[in-house]
Formats: sequence, structure tokens, C-alpha cells
Amino acid sequence: MKNILVVEDDRGLREGIELALKREEFQFILCENLKQAGKALKNKPEPDLILLDINLPDGSGYDLLKEVKAAGNTPIIILTANDFELDEVRGLELGADDYITKPFSLMVLRARIDKALKNAGRGRKEEKRFGELTFCFEEMQVKAGDEDIALSKTELKLLQILVENKNIILSRETLIDKIWTGGAEYVDENALSVTVNRLRSKLGKSGEGYLQTVYGKGYVWKA
Repeated sequence: MKNILVVEDDRGLREGIELALKREEFQFILCENLKQAGKALKNKPEPDLILLDINLPDGSGYDLLKEVKAAGNTPIIILTANDFELDEVRGLELGADDYITKPFSLMVLRARIDKALKNAGRGRKEEKRFGELTFCFEEMQVKAGDEDIALSKTELKLLQILVENKNIILSRETLIDKIWTGGAEYVDENALSVTVNRLRSKLGKSGEGYLQTVYGKGYVWKA
């Protein structure tokens, strides 16, 4: 479910957006000013997207825009009655992902939200953490604390398969087929055991307890 923070002082519009767009995949957090928005941003979970009015009772939405973009890359769509080009340019220069002038169609707003969320997901690098270990498979990066761990492509592939199926026992046959796709029949039967042992060795003490052998069944990333 995606959390959408709506910062808009017009109560009718604020609640109308929630009523019209609320679906199983969306949960809305409604704020009428910058003060409420600031408190909402400190709570968990963090919003996946912000709909931000520029003209608010206690200040300019541009200030919140700058603050949010300085701290991360949460997508922000500006909602405003100002249809001046300079306002649009300023918002985009400060990092806004889109700009909609009131009045607007809720169908158009929904399409803009979907697009912004899709673009944000495309650029996000997902990190997985287990104790001292940090994995970012998109960047082929494995760390123990601040230290990089150099893995071969085969070791990295094994690790990714195990982590993405954490707490599920994967048989030797399944792992061999997934790691050496299309050529499993030509793989030496000891290749998987060698790869597992090398991976364990490289993860060291930071990996103890995670990569487990389930005798007679296979291997599991226990988390």
C-alpha cells in the first residue's frame, strides 16, 4: 500500500482527493498546513508521494519542497492556483516531480500520481539489511559494516536467490537450476557446495546464522 501525504488548506479539495482516489493500494494522510505536514513527515511510515499546495496559511509550500528534497527523493506533485510559468519553473527547479494547476481533473491527478510513483520505483535502489550485512543487488554491492565484500557473479547470484527467498528451504536442485540456468545438467555436482562454502567464508562472522544448511533438504537464508 502506498502512503500519500496531501498538504492542502482547502478542506473540500483535500477530502475530495482522498474520497475519489482512495483504493486498496492508497492510504492518505491529510494536512492543512506546513506545521501538520512537518509532524506527519516525522512519523512512520514515510510517505511514498506528496501532493503539495504552494499557498498555505502558515507559509510557502516551496519551503517544504526544498526540505523534503534535501533529505531524500520522495516524489512531490505541486497543486496550485498559480498558473504563472515562473511558479511552475521554480517548483520544478526545486525538485518537484510534477505540477498541476487548479482546477484539475481527478482522473488526470490519478494518472500523474501513478506516473510519479512508477518513476520513483524505477530509480530506487533497494537495500536489504541483516545485522552488519547490507546488500544492494541492483548495484551488485555487498557490505559488512563499512567494508565491501567482493563476490564472484555466481556467489552473488546464490546470495540473491537465498535472500529473496528468506526462511524458505531451497533444494540443491532448485538452486543449481536457478544459478546455472539452461546448463544445470553440465554442472559438476560439487559446484554448489563449493560456492556455498566460499560465500560463507567471505561473509565471515557477519554472516553466521544466516546461511544455513538443512541436511537432506538444501539451504536456507534464515532471518
